[in-house]
Amino acid sequence: MSRTIRRKHLLAGLATAGVLGVGIAAPTMAMAADSTSPSPSASASADKDSDRERERSDRQQKRSDRQAEFAEALAAELGVPADEVTAALEKLREQRAADRPERGDRPERGDSADRQEALTQRLAQAVEDGKLTQEQADAITAAVEADVLRGLGGHGGPGGSEGK
Repeated sequence: MSRTIRRKHLLAGLATAGVLGVGIAAPTMAMAADSTSPSPSASASADKDSDRERERSDRQQKRSDRQAEFAEALAAELGVPADEVTAALEKLREQRAADRPERGDRPERGDSADRQEALTQRLAQAVEDGKLTQEQADAITAAVEADVLRGLGGHGGPGGSEGK
């Protein structure tokens, strides 16, 4: 009787091994046969850059199309030619662009000492109002000074330049 049980165990084990072997071998062979998937390479970053450039171009094209549709609808509503409306809108855009300061011309937000003082004042007010304890305010100050928090006008938030 024990011989029969052993034989059943042996057959069950062999069947299990066969199923596992097929389960492992089939996906492996399918991946080996699939030559269409690109392998990671140094060109991956170039691909990302080209994708970003393509997305930017697509957004600009969509924006241009929406603006053209808007100009046509406005022209139809006003009863004037669409090219006059387009020219007027472009003139207004150029005037607005001239009125806006360039990125380099924007006023500074204040130096680090000014921001540190403003943070200290806000934390002191929060302690005074009972929203924070002094220990919590000290911990926040220490975290900002250690550059763990970007409370001093860093660029680590959403849309920031550090990508963290």
